[in-house]
Amino acid sequence: MRIDILTLFPEMFEGILNTSILKRAQDKGIVHFFLHNIRDYSTDKHRHVDDYPFGGESGMVLKIEPIAACIEKLKAERTYQEIIFLTPDGQQLNQSIANRLSMHENIMLLCGHYKGIDERIRELFITKEISIGDYVVSGGELPAAIVCDAVVRLIPGVLNDETSALSDSFQYELLSSPVYTRPYDYKGHCVPDVLLSGNEKLINEWKFQKALERTKERRPDLLANEIKEENE
Repeated sequence: MRIDILTLFPEMFEGILNTSILKRAQDKGIVHFFLHNIRDYSTDKHRHVDDYPFGGESGMVLKIEPIAACIEKLKAERTYQEIIFLTPDGQQLNQSIANRLSMHENIMLLCGHYKGIDERIRELFITKEISIGDYVVSGGELPAAIVCDAVVRLIPGVLNDETSALSDSFQYELLSSPVYTRPYDYKGHCVPDVLLSGNEKLINEWKFQKALERTKERRPDLLANEIKEENE
C-alpha cells in the first residue's frame, strides 16, 4: 500500500511513522508513506498558502491552487482509490471504514489547517471525508496519523500475529473481552479459571459473553447499530 499525506507540517509525522507498527510495516516493504509539503506547491515567493475568507469570517483558509497542484501531480502518476480529507464534519472513523481502506492500493490523506480549506477542493478532488470525533484539533495531522495506524495494522503481514487484529474492539461491533497474563494470583485477584482450561470452545464462549456484557454496559449504541443494519 502507498499512502500520500499532504500537509503543512510534515515534521509532525516523523516520530509517528518511524515507530512501532508503522515502522515495521515500512521495513517489511508492505506500506510506503510519502509526505508532501503543501507549501512546496505555492507560487507565492513567500510560500504563502492561505488567505482571508470571503464573507468576513475570522481565521485563514488554505488556498485552492497549491493543494490542487499537489493532488493533480500525484493523480497523474497513479490511480488513487480514495482521496481523503480529515475534517470534523466528515464521517466518523470506525473499524468498518478502516477495514475497507486497508484493502486499497493507493490512498491520499489531506490535512487541513487554520479555518479549513477552500470548499472547491472538496468538491473537485475529495472522495471521502473522515472525522476522528466530535471535537476540533489544530489540524488534520493527528487525525491522519490515527487513520494510518488504524488502517496499516490490518494489512496482512504487518502484525506478527495476524489473528490479533481480528479480536480487536469494534471488529464485530463488540468491545473486546478482558485480557489477563501472569501472575495467576495477584493479591487474591485471580485469572478466570476458564482461560486456563485449555478448552477452546469454552474459552471462546466466555470471551464472547464478556465482550457482549462489556458492550451492553459501555457502548450499547454499537449493538443498536448492528440491529439497525440487519433490519435494513
